[in-house]
Amino acid sequence: MGQELNRRKFVSTATSVAGAAVLAPLLSACGDGGQQRTGTNTRAGLKAALPAYVPSTSVRPDIASVPGSEGAATDPAFLHYPSEQVATVSGTPGKGGSYTAVTPLWGTVPTPGNSFYQAMNKALGVDLTMKPADGNNYATIVPTMTAAKRLPDWIQLPNWWNNNFSVGQLVGTQLADLTPYLSGDKIKKYPNLAALPTGAWQVGAWGNKLYGIPCGPTSFVIAGTTFYRRDILEPKGITADQVTSADDMMSLGKELTDAKRGVWAFDDVWTYLFPFWDVPPGWGIEDGKLVHKYEMPRFLEALDWHYRLATAGYMHPDAVAGNNANAATRFYAGKVLVSGGGMGAWNLSDHQNGTAADKNYRRGAFNIFAADGKSTPRTFMGASTSIISYLNARLKPHQIEELLAVADYLAAPYGSREYTMVNFGVEGVHYTMQDGVPTSTAEGRKYVQAATYPFLAAPPAVLSNQGADVVTKDYAAWQAANVKRLYKPVFFNMNISMPQAMATASAAQSVEDTIKDCYHGKKKVKDVQAAIASWKSGSGDRLKRWMTENVLDKYNTGQ
Repeated sequence: MGQELNRRKFVSTATSVAGAAVLAPLLSACGDGGQQRTGTNTRAGLKAALPAYVPSTSVRPDIASVPGSEGAATDPAFLHYPSEQVATVSGTPGKGGSYTAVTPLWGTVPTPGNSFYQAMNKALGVDLTMKPADGNNYATIVPTMTAAKRLPDWIQLPNWWNNNFSVGQLVGTQLADLTPYLSGDKIKKYPNLAALPTGAWQVGAWGNKLYGIPCGPTSFVIAGTTFYRRDILEPKGITADQVTSADDMMSLGKELTDAKRGVWAFDDVWTYLFPFWDVPPGWGIEDGKLVHKYEMPRFLEALDWHYRLATAGYMHPDAVAGNNANAATRFYAGKVLVSGGGMGAWNLSDHQNGTAADKNYRRGAFNIFAADGKSTPRTFMGASTSIISYLNARLKPHQIEELLAVADYLAAPYGSREYTMVNFGVEGVHYTMQDGVPTSTAEGRKYVQAATYPFLAAPPAVLSNQGADVVTKDYAAWQAANVKRLYKPVFFNMNISMPQAMATASAAQSVEDTIKDCYHGKKKVKDVQAAIASWKSGSGDRLKRWMTENVLDKYNTGQ
């Protein structure tokens, strides 16, 4: 089958660790004393700082991108690995400089100085020492470095940890301002970086200046969706387009659950299904004023539906108990037929694992629908990327330019000569071509499989699952059917640096814990209402006031 090449090749593991991080606002806590800096961008300031967008035409996909609503677009899809592997960078980008780079890694750390790292340094023209750090402890590793002011020359700071890392306070002090090098037409010096969508650059902008380099951005990003066993439901005459309301979903629960045979309709679905009640990730605007999702009647309606789902006995007992460690196994075994999940689940590895358990396995996903079956179906978009790298502020201008040239190489489009090198290494050493697909050798599996360089810079996401065209076609068709049902939520792609007390209030952990108990059927909606009332009087109202005065009134909604 070859090495996995799905659109979330290097972030699928990270996403599973981050959970539903896309639902959270981008927060970076700063000290509670003195004047607060929100780190937010003004519309005019952001426009001046952002790079020009020049899409790449060097590699042609098998299924072209389809534009949707509010700037959304489907990911281009490849059914075949490009055979030509065109070169997009002339010569060697680096000039012999020596640098260090730190990225998170969820896997075995490769041996320093291995054959792949050596080959990459030769291709890049720099001595770049890669120092992958344990992803599971990254949230504590990085603050130790920043406290000591000992950041490497290049570092990956996933935005779901902006709060842990206090990125809003690091920009301009420990992280380099890239605006003078990349704003406007200046980015055209780096064509592959110029081909990264504008929204992704916005995720790395703070206080009207550009700091971050986006990795693997996409114009189609949502928290996830509700998957189903297509191979099991379709023979029963059930197709995705038949499910157009919450009532339809509840009816599925009754029809598909057979506890005596050990089959339940649902696993956990709350995180990925509640947006179908037109509930935003955090904030909405009503009559020109901020309204938190907790204050919206439709939020409680969504919760009531999920409570009834759990208490009706349509959820697998392990899901009700909060045991999600074996959720994938339950899905593969057909013990649950509908399951919520992040979009990274729809890939080659899933196909291989699923068909190993059941040769007929085929993942499907319900279309985005309106819970009432009448309103316009829509769901909110997440940040255009969650993987952002930064350069050290102590670097000299010529060093920043050298590393930006390296980043341009790393951001070469899918299937190009540079992409193949970054993701597979040297042909004959780290991979061989088998049936037109770069397939890792033993040495390649040892040194290249762990994503390191794509955490520094990477091209826009594509759909590609070599050896399993059905996955790519199904996913591309689903994106095309739903791309006009996406919208930008309030404060989309905005970085908001908060005092710690406000960040804690935004997390609303006591409310979230009660919500979880409710959608598992252990507590009632009235218990959640009581938790919300307590939160509002304790810190929620202060949070709304802070967000109104420091963000909405000054910067609007970011849309």
